[in-house]
Amino acid sequence: MKICGITNPEDACLAEGAGADAIGVVLFSASPRCVTLEAAREIFDAVPALTRVCVSHSTHPEELRSICAIRPDALQISCKARVPEGCRARIIRMVGPADLILPDADALIVDGSHGTGRSFDQAFASTVVRTAGMPVFLAGGLTPETVGVAVRAVRPYGVDVATGVEYAPGRKDPLKVQSFIAAAREAGI
Repeated sequence: MKICGITNPEDACLAEGAGADAIGVVLFSASPRCVTLEAAREIFDAVPALTRVCVSHSTHPEELRSICAIRPDALQISCKARVPEGCRARIIRMVGPADLILPDADALIVDGSHGTGRSFDQAFASTVVRTAGMPVFLAGGLTPETVGVAVRAVRPYGVDVATGVEYAPGRKDPLKVQSFIAAAREAGI
């Protein structure tokens, strides 16, 4: 259960208190949820017990290396990005229908949204869950109202949400976060 697009320590603590297993910070300048590396460190310091994930759409080795330098537990990157040498984070690959699943991934995330709230492709997601041979997370268009149906249909290892629990980009709604986590847990996550 990952609450993504965290932009401040208060929302990280909210996610932890609601029962999230992980938080994600976005390090991609085109996103309204983008934070600096310094802000990411402060957010991570607020919740050391959670799995802390850095999300980047970059394929530039130096940029990814600087992200790995803040020591996230996991690095979520595209299938086109190369894992920086010396990176000790677990690797979560974002996959879509045209992507190859690379052997250096520790987990996959099927996300048709990339922070836009657009729903995932259920048939593709189901195929990935059945065939990947590793944990698969589901993201894209999930809300407290839809997550239970999605989990029951696809049976992913976990779920990831950002826009579906916000009252504004990068600002989490406590009731939505709690309702999302409760609905996902009830469905089997």
